[in-house]
Amino acid sequence: MTTTYIDGIANISLIDGIIRFDLVNITQQEKDKANIRQSGSLALSLPALLRTYEQLTQAVNKMVEDGILKRNDAQQLVSDGK
Repeated sequence: MTTTYIDGIANISLIDGIIRFDLVNITQQEKDKANIRQSGSLALSLPALLRTYEQLTQAVNKMVEDGILKRNDAQQLVSDGK
């Protein structure tokens, strides 16, 4: 099994019922601009996307419950800095 680290997702598209994500890494950050490089791609069926969304939502909610993350006034998630 291969583990791939990414800093984010870019260019999300839906083609013929398949969701495609470009996986990106930040290669350099200068002031307010980050240089990114595509490091791979991910393709999911719509049912797989919905299952993934549910699993990620549960994981985030657990991290909030455990105090790892907290929600700010705008309901955005923020790390507690640990």
